[in-house]
Amino acid sequence: MPLLHWLGKDKIVNYAQKAPFHLLEKRYQYGDNAHNKIIHGDNLLALKSLLPQYENKIKCIYIDPPYNTGNENWVYNDNVNSPQIQKWLGQVVGKPAEDFSRHDKWLCMMYPRLQLLRRLLADNGVIFISIDDNEQANLKLICDEIFGGDNFISNIIWQRAYAPVNLKKTFSQNHDFVLCYSKNLNNFNMKGLQRSVEADDRYKNPDNDPRGVWKSDNLSVGPAVAANIYEIITPTGRKVLPPKGRSWVLNKERLAEFIADNRIWFGNQGDATPSLKRFLSEVKDGITPMTVWTYQEVGHTQDAKKEIKAIFSESEAPFDTPKTTRLLERIFQLTTDSNDLILDSFAGSGTTAHAVLNLNKVDGGNRQFILIECEDYAETITAERVRRVMAGYGEVAGLGGGFEYYELGQALFLENGFLNEEVPTEQIKEYVYYTETQQAYKPHDGQYSMGEWEDRSYYFYYEKDSECRLDMDFLATINYRSRAYTIYADICGLSEAQLEKYNVIYKKIPRDISRL
Repeated sequence: MPLLHWLGKDKIVNYAQKAPFHLLEKRYQYGDNAHNKIIHGDNLLALKSLLPQYENKIKCIYIDPPYNTGNENWVYNDNVNSPQIQKWLGQVVGKPAEDFSRHDKWLCMMYPRLQLLRRLLADNGVIFISIDDNEQANLKLICDEIFGGDNFISNIIWQRAYAPVNLKKTFSQNHDFVLCYSKNLNNFNMKGLQRSVEADDRYKNPDNDPRGVWKSDNLSVGPAVAANIYEIITPTGRKVLPPKGRSWVLNKERLAEFIADNRIWFGNQGDATPSLKRFLSEVKDGITPMTVWTYQEVGHTQDAKKEIKAIFSESEAPFDTPKTTRLLERIFQLTTDSNDLILDSFAGSGTTAHAVLNLNKVDGGNRQFILIECEDYAETITAERVRRVMAGYGEVAGLGGGFEYYELGQALFLENGFLNEEVPTEQIKEYVYYTETQQAYKPHDGQYSMGEWEDRSYYFYYEKDSECRLDMDFLATINYRSRAYTIYADICGLSEAQLEKYNVIYKKIPRDISRL
């Protein structure tokens, strides 16, 4: 498989693994049933903080990263010169990043984030990425590398504009791309689009067939197959051959079966060119989506501007180029079920949450969203839009729901590798238990117990202000029942023979704590 190389790749190809693990600090809850999350902070670190609870759990990811056009006059900087990204490049890549092209910088920024997004995707999950020509080709190559070329699904064209910009010297761009990859294509199932009234109106029943309404379909196909080129005799005796260069879809034997089953239509007079009868009752529930999505179907940027102005008012409207909720509703309708999780790590104005709430209202679903926004407007724009959509704005009724708002908190480990003693022990246990079992930690009784998994008990014997020693006295406190144990402690006072006798695996704090 061809691989893309750029300046700085060697510095960031493994950075997702090396990046420090940070905790999330809940600041407040809005509304009831607040299973949704909005997170303010560096999206790379925030994505990593989600791993203990959400690795392999997200059904659909949608992201709208910077397009890297070079424009800097928007609230959401559309290139890699924003202060936060520049700071990140300086810290991770180092001083040489100053000499990189904007494309090098963009790739350095995107690569580790896509690696973490893949880890969060469920095995039957899918990711959609909005982009334009500035980085589409580069994005396709790094997605092939990270997700696997075999998991590429499609490059969707969204018609985002309906009129040309006559000031352009060459072409007036009126489309964006939406790149689509699965985690595992063998496990991914795409739903069909909902059938429209117009589509169903094409079905009629001129011969009163008891199977219901139907529409005629072409009986010929190209290129021609010699065995299926033959004369068909209509009920009036007219002989019909397939058009030149084509053949019939059915061989003679199958045609006879279809005629006997009244599945071939020769017209009201019985002398028309034969066609297949396609019954509405036999058509699958949804229509297979095509790869070009027009503005009539999913809206355009002017629709999105009107929508956000209606929410924030003309003077407050903060974004010039939000995505339309209809675009994201289509993505989620095609790929998610009622209780699925949806993630957006470049949340911007919060369109993803709006689309999820709209879709839940339409089909009665309970999809949940996680939004991550690194810019300072995460509270004043992203979360504020979600609040107004939930509560209602202008004459638009509220969609209900709630969310929890988080800030990216402190790191779990200090730079010297020691545990950060400012971190609550329960949060340390949550992290350690996940690294051992890949299961979400559930708080329960027991000061040092982390829980059980597959007939093994896990303990984290840790006190901030004292040295904890694993010995027979400690074993006596955990109600030993001849089962397997993994016990973390500062020091081990048991011999190898004792560890083997009591089925104990000892792990030293912090040396043996795995890094996600």
